[in-house]
Amino acid sequence: MKSGKTFDKSSIALIAICVAALMFGLEISSVPVILPTLEKVLQGNLKDMQWIMNAYTLACTTVLMAAGALADKFGRKFIFNFTLIAFGIASLCCVLAVNPAMLIIARFLQGMSGGAMLICQIAILSSQFQDNKERSKAFAVWGIVFGTGLGFGPIIGGAIVSLANWQWVFLVHVPLTIVALLLVTYSVRESRDPDAKKLDFPGIITLSVAVFGLTYYIMQGGEFGFTSLHGLLIILVSALSFVVFLIAERRSENPMFDFSVFKIRNFSGAILGSIGMNFSFWPLMIYLPIYFQIYSGYTI
Repeated sequence: MKSGKTFDKSSIALIAICVAALMFGLEISSVPVILPTLEKVLQGNLKDMQWIMNAYTLACTTVLMAAGALADKFGRKFIFNFTLIAFGIASLCCVLAVNPAMLIIARFLQGMSGGAMLICQIAILSSQFQDNKERSKAFAVWGIVFGTGLGFGPIIGGAIVSLANWQWVFLVHVPLTIVALLLVTYSVRESRDPDAKKLDFPGIITLSVAVFGLTYYIMQGGEFGFTSLHGLLIILVSALSFVVFLIAERRSENPMFDFSVFKIRNFSGAILGSIGMNFSFWPLMIYLPIYFQIYSGYTI
Protein backbone atom coordinates (compact mmCIF):
# COMPACT_ATOMS: atom_id res chain seq x y z
CA MET A 1 0.00 0.00 0.00
CA LYS A 2 1.45 3.32 -1.04
CA SER A 3 1.64 6.20 1.39
CA GLY A 4 -0.09 9.46 0.69
CA LYS A 5 3.25 11.24 0.28
CA THR A 6 4.43 8.78 -2.36
CA PHE A 7 1.11 9.04 -4.16
CA ASP A 8 1.28 12.83 -4.11
CA LYS A 9 4.80 12.88 -5.53
CA SER A 10 3.89 10.40 -8.23
CA SER A 11 0.88 12.49 -9.19
CA ILE A 12 3.03 15.63 -9.38
CA ALA A 13 5.57 13.70 -11.45
CA LEU A 14 2.81 12.73 -13.86
CA ILE A 15 1.71 16.38 -14.13
CA ALA A 16 5.31 17.39 -14.88
CA ILE A 17 5.67 14.75 -17.61
CA CYS A 18 2.31 15.77 -19.08
CA VAL A 19 3.38 19.43 -19.24
CA ALA A 20 6.47 18.38 -21.18
CA ALA A 21 4.37 16.14 -23.44
CA LEU A 22 1.97 19.02 -24.10
CA MET A 23 4.88 21.26 -25.10
CA PHE A 24 6.26 18.64 -27.46
CA GLY A 25 2.90 18.06 -29.11
CA LEU A 26 2.12 21.76 -29.45
CA GLU A 27 5.52 22.51 -30.96
CA ILE A 28 4.92 20.00 -33.73
CA SER A 29 1.37 20.86 -34.75
CA SER A 30 1.09 24.59 -33.99
CA VAL A 31 3.99 25.70 -36.20
CA PRO A 32 2.51 24.69 -39.62
CA VAL A 33 -0.33 27.16 -39.05
CA ILE A 34 2.04 30.12 -38.74
CA LEU A 35 4.30 29.23 -41.71
CA PRO A 36 2.57 31.70 -44.08
CA THR A 37 3.04 34.41 -41.44
CA LEU A 38 6.69 33.47 -40.99
CA GLU A 39 7.23 33.56 -44.74
CA LYS A 40 6.05 37.18 -44.85
CA VAL A 41 7.60 38.46 -41.63
CA LEU A 42 11.01 36.80 -42.07
CA GLN A 43 11.00 37.36 -45.84
CA GLY A 44 11.61 33.69 -46.57
CA ASN A 45 10.57 31.38 -49.37
CA LEU A 46 8.87 27.99 -49.61
CA LYS A 47 12.15 26.13 -49.17
CA ASP A 48 12.85 28.05 -45.95
CA MET A 49 9.40 27.16 -44.63
CA GLN A 50 9.97 23.49 -45.45
CA TRP A 51 13.22 23.51 -43.51
CA ILE A 52 11.60 25.19 -40.51
CA MET A 53 9.50 22.02 -40.23
CA ASN A 54 12.10 19.56 -41.52
CA ALA A 55 14.86 20.71 -39.16
CA TYR A 56 12.71 19.85 -36.14
CA THR A 57 11.71 16.43 -37.49
CA LEU A 58 15.21 15.54 -38.66
CA ALA A 59 16.82 16.38 -35.32
CA CYS A 60 14.06 14.75 -33.29
CA THR A 61 14.20 11.38 -35.04
CA THR A 62 18.00 11.26 -35.03
CA VAL A 63 18.51 11.57 -31.27
CA LEU A 64 15.75 9.28 -29.97
CA MET A 65 17.73 6.07 -29.44
CA ALA A 66 20.95 7.86 -28.44
CA ALA A 67 19.07 9.88 -25.81
CA GLY A 68 17.57 6.69 -24.40
CA ALA A 69 21.03 5.17 -24.01
CA LEU A 70 22.36 8.32 -22.32
CA ALA A 71 19.38 8.39 -19.94
CA ASP A 72 19.95 4.75 -18.95
CA LYS A 73 23.60 5.48 -18.22
CA PHE A 74 23.53 8.90 -16.54
CA GLY A 75 20.01 8.94 -15.12
CA ARG A 76 16.58 9.56 -16.66
CA LYS A 77 15.80 12.52 -14.41
CA PHE A 78 19.19 14.15 -15.04
CA ILE A 79 18.93 13.87 -18.83
CA PHE A 80 15.27 14.93 -18.76
CA ASN A 81 16.08 18.08 -16.79
CA PHE A 82 18.95 18.84 -19.16
CA THR A 83 16.73 18.45 -22.23
CA LEU A 84 13.97 20.54 -20.63
CA ILE A 85 16.40 23.42 -20.13
CA ALA A 86 17.73 22.97 -23.67
CA PHE A 87 14.18 22.98 -25.07
CA GLY A 88 13.35 26.19 -23.24
CA ILE A 89 16.53 27.89 -24.45
CA ALA A 90 15.92 26.72 -28.02
CA SER A 91 12.35 28.05 -27.86
CA LEU A 92 13.70 31.42 -26.72
CA CYS A 93 16.16 31.34 -29.65
CA CYS A 94 13.17 30.83 -31.98
CA VAL A 95 11.58 33.96 -30.53
CA LEU A 96 14.75 35.97 -31.18
CA ALA A 97 15.14 34.78 -34.79
CA VAL A 98 15.21 37.63 -37.32
CA ASN A 99 15.65 35.57 -40.47
CA PRO A 100 14.80 32.05 -41.69
CA ALA A 101 18.35 30.72 -41.15
CA MET A 102 18.31 31.61 -37.45
CA LEU A 103 14.89 30.06 -37.00
CA ILE A 104 15.91 26.86 -38.80
CA ILE A 105 18.96 26.46 -36.53
CA ALA A 106 16.83 27.11 -33.44
CA ARG A 107 14.24 24.61 -34.65
CA PHE A 108 16.98 22.00 -35.11
CA LEU A 109 18.07 22.54 -31.50
CA GLN A 110 14.43 22.33 -30.44
CA GLY A 111 14.08 19.03 -32.27
CA MET A 112 17.15 17.53 -30.63
CA SER A 113 16.05 18.51 -27.13
CA GLY A 114 12.42 17.62 -27.84
CA GLY A 115 13.23 14.14 -29.12
CA ALA A 116 15.45 13.43 -26.12
CA MET A 117 12.79 14.86 -23.82
CA LEU A 118 10.15 12.56 -25.33
CA ILE A 119 12.14 9.36 -24.84
CA CYS A 120 12.92 10.36 -21.24
CA GLN A 121 9.22 10.87 -20.53
CA ILE A 122 8.48 7.25 -21.35
CA ALA A 123 11.41 5.98 -19.28
CA ILE A 124 10.48 8.12 -16.26
CA LEU A 125 6.85 7.01 -16.29
CA SER A 126 7.91 3.36 -16.47
CA SER A 127 10.24 3.84 -13.52
CA GLN A 128 8.04 6.14 -11.42
CA PHE A 129 4.97 3.90 -11.56
CA GLN A 130 5.97 0.36 -10.62
CA ASP A 131 2.46 -1.04 -10.21
CA ASN A 132 1.11 -2.25 -13.55
CA LYS A 133 -2.36 -0.77 -13.00
CA GLU A 134 -1.00 2.61 -11.92
CA ARG A 135 1.47 2.58 -14.79
CA SER A 136 -1.31 1.91 -17.29
CA LYS A 137 -3.32 4.83 -15.91
CA ALA A 138 -0.28 7.10 -16.03
CA PHE A 139 0.47 6.24 -19.64
CA ALA A 140 -3.20 6.72 -20.53
CA VAL A 141 -3.21 10.23 -19.04
CA TRP A 142 0.12 11.01 -20.72
CA GLY A 143 -1.21 9.79 -24.06
CA ILE A 144 -4.36 11.91 -23.77
CA VAL A 145 -2.38 15.06 -22.95
CA PHE A 146 0.14 14.36 -25.72
CA GLY A 147 -2.69 13.78 -28.19
CA THR A 148 -4.42 16.95 -27.04
CA GLY A 149 -1.30 18.96 -27.78
CA LEU A 150 -1.06 17.42 -31.24
CA GLY A 151 -4.74 17.65 -32.08
CA PHE A 152 -5.39 21.17 -30.84
CA GLY A 153 -2.00 22.59 -31.82
CA PRO A 154 -3.26 24.17 -35.07
CA ILE A 155 -6.16 25.84 -33.26
CA ILE A 156 -3.95 27.06 -30.43
CA GLY A 157 -1.26 28.28 -32.83
CA GLY A 158 -3.83 30.15 -34.91
CA ALA A 159 -5.40 31.70 -31.82
CA ILE A 160 -2.01 32.88 -30.53
CA VAL A 161 -1.15 34.56 -33.85
CA SER A 162 -4.58 36.20 -33.98
CA LEU A 163 -4.42 37.53 -30.43
CA ALA A 164 -0.70 38.34 -30.18
CA ASN A 165 2.11 37.58 -32.66
CA TRP A 166 4.02 34.59 -34.02
CA GLN A 167 6.77 34.81 -31.38
CA TRP A 168 4.32 33.72 -28.70
CA VAL A 169 3.89 30.34 -30.42
CA PHE A 170 7.46 29.64 -29.27
CA LEU A 171 7.65 31.91 -26.22
CA VAL A 172 4.80 30.09 -24.47
CA HIS A 173 7.16 27.13 -23.96
CA VAL A 174 9.54 29.13 -21.78
CA PRO A 175 7.25 29.46 -18.72
CA LEU A 176 5.95 25.93 -19.31
CA THR A 177 9.55 24.70 -19.23
CA ILE A 178 10.15 26.44 -15.90
CA VAL A 179 7.00 24.91 -14.41
CA ALA A 180 7.88 21.42 -15.66
CA LEU A 181 11.46 21.74 -14.40
CA LEU A 182 10.35 22.73 -10.89
CA LEU A 183 7.82 19.89 -10.72
CA VAL A 184 10.30 17.32 -12.00
CA THR A 185 12.99 18.42 -9.55
CA TYR A 186 10.58 17.99 -6.64
CA SER A 187 8.75 14.82 -7.58
CA VAL A 188 10.61 12.54 -9.99
CA ARG A 189 12.85 9.81 -8.62
CA GLU A 190 16.21 9.34 -10.30
CA SER A 191 16.57 6.00 -12.06
CA ARG A 192 19.17 4.26 -14.19
CA ASP A 193 19.60 0.98 -15.99
CA PRO A 194 21.90 -1.13 -13.77
CA ASP A 195 23.10 -3.03 -16.85
CA ALA A 196 24.17 0.16 -18.66
CA LYS A 197 27.74 0.05 -17.39
CA LYS A 198 29.22 1.76 -20.42
CA LEU A 199 27.83 3.53 -23.46
CA ASP A 200 27.48 1.64 -26.71
CA PHE A 201 29.22 4.29 -28.82
CA PRO A 202 29.36 2.21 -32.04
CA GLY A 203 25.61 1.58 -31.76
CA ILE A 204 24.78 5.20 -30.95
CA ILE A 205 26.86 6.62 -33.82
CA THR A 206 25.87 4.14 -36.52
CA LEU A 207 22.15 4.23 -35.72
CA SER A 208 22.14 8.04 -35.55
CA VAL A 209 23.84 8.24 -38.96
CA ALA A 210 21.39 5.70 -40.40
CA VAL A 211 18.30 7.48 -39.08
CA PHE A 212 19.61 10.91 -40.08
CA GLY A 213 20.39 9.73 -43.62
CA LEU A 214 17.06 7.96 -44.12
CA THR A 215 15.04 10.87 -42.74
CA TYR A 216 16.96 13.38 -44.86
CA TYR A 217 16.50 11.20 -47.95
CA ILE A 218 12.74 10.96 -47.43
CA MET A 219 12.27 14.67 -46.73
CA GLN A 220 14.59 16.10 -49.39
CA GLY A 221 14.58 13.37 -52.01
CA GLY A 222 11.98 15.17 -54.06
CA GLU A 223 14.33 18.14 -54.40
CA PHE A 224 17.63 16.46 -55.34
CA GLY A 225 16.01 13.37 -56.90
CA PHE A 226 15.46 10.00 -55.24
CA THR A 227 17.41 8.22 -58.00
CA SER A 228 20.08 10.90 -58.47
CA LEU A 229 23.71 10.24 -57.51
CA HIS A 230 23.27 12.50 -54.47
CA GLY A 231 20.20 10.60 -53.32
CA LEU A 232 21.68 7.15 -53.96
CA LEU A 233 24.83 8.03 -52.00
CA ILE A 234 22.78 9.20 -49.03
CA ILE A 235 20.62 6.08 -48.94
CA LEU A 236 23.71 3.88 -49.43
CA VAL A 237 25.49 5.48 -46.46
CA SER A 238 22.31 5.15 -44.40
CA ALA A 239 21.91 1.47 -45.30
CA LEU A 240 25.56 0.66 -44.60
CA SER A 241 25.37 2.45 -41.26
CA PHE A 242 22.34 0.39 -40.29
CA VAL A 243 24.11 -2.86 -41.27
CA VAL A 244 27.12 -1.85 -39.15
CA PHE A 245 24.70 -1.03 -36.33
CA LEU A 246 23.20 -4.54 -36.48
CA ILE A 247 26.65 -6.11 -36.41
CA ALA A 248 27.79 -3.87 -33.57
CA GLU A 249 24.71 -4.72 -31.49
CA ARG A 250 25.23 -8.45 -31.93
CA ARG A 251 28.83 -8.18 -30.76
CA SER A 252 28.31 -5.66 -27.96
CA GLU A 253 28.24 -6.82 -24.34
CA ASN A 254 25.82 -4.00 -23.50
CA PRO A 255 23.82 -3.28 -26.68
CA MET A 256 21.68 -0.15 -26.75
CA PHE A 257 18.78 -2.06 -28.31
CA ASP A 258 17.45 -5.53 -27.49
CA PHE A 259 16.00 -6.99 -30.69
CA SER A 260 14.33 -9.81 -28.78
CA VAL A 261 11.50 -7.40 -27.86
CA PHE A 262 10.11 -7.84 -31.39
CA LYS A 263 9.21 -11.41 -30.38
CA ILE A 264 6.61 -9.90 -28.02
CA ARG A 265 3.39 -9.71 -30.03
CA ASN A 266 1.93 -6.80 -28.07
CA PHE A 267 5.09 -4.76 -28.58
CA SER A 268 5.27 -5.49 -32.31
CA GLY A 269 1.56 -4.74 -32.70
CA ALA A 270 1.95 -1.42 -30.91
CA ILE A 271 4.86 -0.50 -33.19
CA LEU A 272 2.86 -1.32 -36.32
CA GLY A 273 -0.10 0.66 -34.99
CA SER A 274 2.13 3.64 -34.28
CA ILE A 275 3.59 3.47 -37.79
CA GLY A 276 0.11 3.42 -39.31
CA MET A 277 -1.02 6.35 -37.17
CA ASN A 278 1.99 8.44 -38.13
CA PHE A 279 1.64 7.76 -41.84
CA SER A 280 -2.03 8.77 -41.78
CA PHE A 281 -1.92 11.55 -39.17
CA TRP A 282 1.21 13.62 -39.72
CA PRO A 283 0.75 14.53 -43.38
CA LEU A 284 -2.72 15.91 -42.65
CA MET A 285 -1.56 17.73 -39.52
CA ILE A 286 1.34 19.44 -41.28
CA TYR A 287 0.05 20.11 -44.79
CA LEU A 288 -3.66 20.83 -44.31
CA PRO A 289 -3.08 24.20 -42.55
CA ILE A 290 -0.69 25.21 -45.36
CA TYR A 291 -3.19 24.12 -48.01
CA PHE A 292 -6.09 26.00 -46.41
CA GLN A 293 -4.12 29.24 -45.98
CA ILE A 294 -2.00 29.39 -49.13
CA TYR A 295 -4.07 27.60 -51.76
CA SER A 296 -7.63 28.04 -50.46
CA GLY A 297 -7.13 31.60 -49.19
CA TYR A 298 -8.44 31.08 -45.66
CA THR A 299 -7.10 33.37 -42.94
CA ILE A 300 -6.27 32.54 -39.34
